[in-house]
Amino acid sequence: MTPVLLLQRVGHLVPVLLGVTVIVFLMMSLTPGDPAEIMLANQNATPAQVAMLRHDMGLDRPLMERFVSFVGHALQGDFGQSLFHRRPVATVIMERLPATIELSVAAMAFALLVSIPLGVMAAVYRGGVLDRLATVGALLGVSLPGFWFGILMLIGFAVNLRWLPVSGAIDFAAQPPGITGLMVVDSMLALRGDSLMNALAHLVLPAITLGLPMAAILMRVTRASMLEVLRQDYITFAEAKGLGRGRIIALHALKNGLLPTVTVAAMETGSLLGGNMVVETVFGWPGLGRLVVESIFVRNYPLVQAAVLLYAVTYVVVNFLADLLYTVLNPRVRM
Repeated sequence: MTPVLLLQRVGHLVPVLLGVTVIVFLMMSLTPGDPAEIMLANQNATPAQVAMLRHDMGLDRPLMERFVSFVGHALQGDFGQSLFHRRPVATVIMERLPATIELSVAAMAFALLVSIPLGVMAAVYRGGVLDRLATVGALLGVSLPGFWFGILMLIGFAVNLRWLPVSGAIDFAAQPPGITGLMVVDSMLALRGDSLMNALAHLVLPAITLGLPMAAILMRVTRASMLEVLRQDYITFAEAKGLGRGRIIALHALKNGLLPTVTVAAMETGSLLGGNMVVETVFGWPGLGRLVVESIFVRNYPLVQAAVLLYAVTYVVVNFLADLLYTVLNPRVRM
C-alpha cells in the first residue's frame, strides 16, 4: 500500500468518529434522568445542592457548548472527568481495558479455532453426519441469546457441577503481580502456575459465551466458501495430478476459501465488542463493557462517550487490518 492510499484510509476514520460522537452525545443528553439527582438520590439533598452539583459537573451549560468542549478536549487526548468516579475518564478506562482485551481475544481465538476446522470438514464431507451436526450447531449458536446461554453455563458448570468459578477474572489470593493487566499473561510472566490455572478457569465460560455466536457465523461462511472453492478448475487439475486430498486443501483451497471468513470476522468484531457488555455483566467480569453498562445507568456521559469512541476506533482498525490480511492471503488483491 502506498503512503497516499494509507493516508486516505486513515482519513476515512474522521467522519466515522465524528458521527459516532454526535450520536452518542445526543442520545446520552436526551435520555431521561439527571446525573446529579441520581448521585444524590439517597442523601436527602436539597434542590440547591443538586443545582450546585450540576454546576460543578458542567451540566448546566448549553448542549452545544458542552459538545464543542468535549470534542476540543478529546482531540487533545483529554476526555474529561468521570462524573461518578470523580477521576479522569482515561484513567478509569485504562484500568478496565486489559480485562476486556483478554476476554475479547480469548473469545476470538475460540471462535476461529472452532469455526475454521469445522467449516472446512463440513465442506469436504458435505452431506455427511459431521456436516449436519455442524449445521445444527451453527443454527443453535446464532439463535441462543448471550445472556440466556451465559446463565445456563453458570448454572450448569459453576453452580451445579462446581467445575468453574461463578464470576470475576481471578481469585484475590491467586492474583499475580500487575504487569500488563492481563491475568493470563501476568501469571506466565510471574511463572505462577496456580495463578495461570485460576485465570484460565475464570476465562473459560465468558469466552465461550461471547465467542459462540461468532463461531457459528464463521463456520457457515467457511463452509460455503470452501464448497465454492472446491468446485474450481484448479482444484480439479490438482486432483488430476495425483495430489493428496489433504495437500490440495491445505495448499490450494484453504487460502482462497478463507478470504470471506476474514471479512466476516472483521465485521463481527463490532458484535464482539457490543456483546461483551452483556457477557461481562452476566459473569461479573471486571472489564470495560460492564463499566459502560454501569455508567449508562448513572448517566456518566463523559465515560460512555469515550468508551464508545474507543469501540469505534477498534472496529475501524480491525477492518483495516483485515484488508491488509487480504493481500497476504491473495496477492492478486490490491488495496
